[in-house]
Amino acid sequence: MQQMLVETPPGQARITRFPAVGRRRAALAVSHGAGGGIEAPDLQALAAALPAAGIEVALVEQPWRVAGKRLAPAPKTLDAAWTVLIPAYRAEALPDGVALFVGGRSAGARVACRTGLETGAAGVLALAFPLHPPGKPDKSRAPELLGTGLPTLVVQGAADAFGGLAEFPELPKGHRLVALPAGTHEFAVRKTQEPVLDQITDAVSEWISSLL
Repeated sequence: MQQMLVETPPGQARITRFPAVGRRRAALAVSHGAGGGIEAPDLQALAAALPAAGIEVALVEQPWRVAGKRLAPAPKTLDAAWTVLIPAYRAEALPDGVALFVGGRSAGARVACRTGLETGAAGVLALAFPLHPPGKPDKSRAPELLGTGLPTLVVQGAADAFGGLAEFPELPKGHRLVALPAGTHEFAVRKTQEPVLDQITDAVSEWISSLL
């Protein structure tokens, strides 16, 4: 595990790197949601599993989290940080020719969807994409997901209050939806249900490998 700090317009971001084991085939930079940090179980599962497959994982803490604030800023502020820290990470940590995928969970997924093309990413990973606020399906954020312009993997739990599997619109070519049999917005499951974290890491590893 290695850490780097990056100065961005909204403040200092922190990137925690989990280097690939053996030959580095690709890198995945992922960020947290609006209500949590990189300690989220799905992000930690990726950091634990993917390096063994030759994929470096970089967990990105947005400036507002680094500063100890409890509420995320406006989307344009999140994007302003992301579009600076991703090129900085690439320049400092990745040699030429290593494919960089970007993504995150919830609000972090939205940032990656909005800025993926601008950052030169090879693809976008959307974990628990928040199609709408809970109970407000009329406030759709689907255009962000549909308009990435890049290969996009969406991983959604069956019990996600921010958007159920049946609510997803038809995805464009190059997008793929992994519909988990269980899992809340945080991918938590009931005691009687099988955990889904291994399914998430397997799906992400296979998707990245398919694009290399």
